[in-house]
Amino acid sequence: MDSTPIYDVFVIGGGINGCGIARDAAGRGFSVFLAEMDDLASGTSSGSTKLIHGGLRYLEFYEFRLVREALMEREVLWRNAPHIIWPMRFVLPYAKGLRPAWLLRLGLFLYDHIGGRKLLPPTRTLNMRRDPAGKPLKPLFSKAFEYSDGWVNDARLVALNARDAADRGAVIRTRTKVVSALREEGLWTVTLQDMRTGQRDQVRARLLVNAAGPWVDHVLATAIDHPKAHNVRLVQGSHIVVRKKFDDPRAYFFQNRDGRIIFAIPYEEEFTLIGTTDRDFPGDPHDVRISEDEIDYLCAAASEYFAEPVRRDDIVWTYSAVRPLFDDGASKAQEATRDYVLKADGGEGRAPLVNAFGGKITTYRRLSEAMLEKIEGFLGARGKPWTADAPLPGGDFPATGFDAEVARLRADYPFLERRHAWRLTRLYGTRARILLGSAKSCADLGLDFGADLYEAEVRYLVEHEWAQTAADILWRRTKRGLHFGKEQVARLEAYLQSPGDGRKTATA
Repeated sequence: MDSTPIYDVFVIGGGINGCGIARDAAGRGFSVFLAEMDDLASGTSSGSTKLIHGGLRYLEFYEFRLVREALMEREVLWRNAPHIIWPMRFVLPYAKGLRPAWLLRLGLFLYDHIGGRKLLPPTRTLNMRRDPAGKPLKPLFSKAFEYSDGWVNDARLVALNARDAADRGAVIRTRTKVVSALREEGLWTVTLQDMRTGQRDQVRARLLVNAAGPWVDHVLATAIDHPKAHNVRLVQGSHIVVRKKFDDPRAYFFQNRDGRIIFAIPYEEEFTLIGTTDRDFPGDPHDVRISEDEIDYLCAAASEYFAEPVRRDDIVWTYSAVRPLFDDGASKAQEATRDYVLKADGGEGRAPLVNAFGGKITTYRRLSEAMLEKIEGFLGARGKPWTADAPLPGGDFPATGFDAEVARLRADYPFLERRHAWRLTRLYGTRARILLGSAKSCADLGLDFGADLYEAEVRYLVEHEWAQTAADILWRRTKRGLHFGKEQVARLEAYLQSPGDGRKTATA
């Protein structure tokens, strides 16, 4: 008798869409197995501009359905994850010779009124001669519009969806590549390879979801035997992080003379994030790196607005990612749709496959619900949509209650400095107490790796969030890498590679 386990749903891809689908499916009672060939959010999902937004510029391309859906999701996601998502005001300076003021007002009117906005404040007009937002900019900008959107810690959003999926019974396997997926006797037989040991094993599933992001066509061509797959357009987006350019908590939306836009956003307290670029990417998404031209472009575009130019010497970090946009034949990368498309085949005796093409981080939850409609069409209904009112792990406090949650954590752990408590609440919300446990002092948190990253936090990330390497911890789970030197990185890596010592990895 074949002892290979059989799952209802097998998900390929541990980015935001894959983890969101796994969470929704597990919460409805499906048995779920998810495989990710690298770390969670190691591709596109940690390389975004970190925005929960409707996409103001998508209105120019008549993407009204997408914009409305995304706008409606802003407050849903904020309510369910107020530790890692929060409102942000954006300042859009009016620049003569670019989009006319009437067009900006019209777009912002639609932005305010088509998305069910309840808590976020509306658009207003700013006099940049008087408003503090004008101080860092060149004096030629006299008028601006201020509107609302949201900020998200994108990689943590992925990790929390995976954690909740596992808590609801899903199996999450990172550093596990799908080598092949074959239809056999009405089921999928999926061969997996551990990317660290090389060991292979198999699982079987009633339905296969291909949510591999920029690798979605590659998976179809190499693992599922669809050699002529061409569904997505790969578009590179790069960002630079510089020392803080302004003290205002608001972000900036800058128009460029080539018709594109960039953002300048307060980032990790001490920095400013500037991006993104849009250009077609021809290679392997693993190899994506910011180009010299992109660095020049972002520095020049930001310097058109800031009184103090952005120079290469200001850059402390860069990151790039490849966005898998559904290929709708748009002539320019920035005009390609950000909407998602789900395509299915199979059924009637053939094990079903559903592919997810495109999408954006703001609409991942709605994409997941649409995917569950497809899944239930093949496997039968198990439960109603539920994620709109379900907090993500650590997010079980009021959307407007973040400061109060920080105060509660400090009351429970008086030895924490406010900045440390703020950071832990921003990353873990109410689950910071699991991390801190019975600690009565910083000494009880174990080794101090630097930048208030202690052994207790590292252990938590290994045991609960599938972190295995220093990069997992420093760049995807915490962003402490912005504050670490080479010696500190080496010390953390040595600790993670040391045998035994009571640590265990997340296996669920």
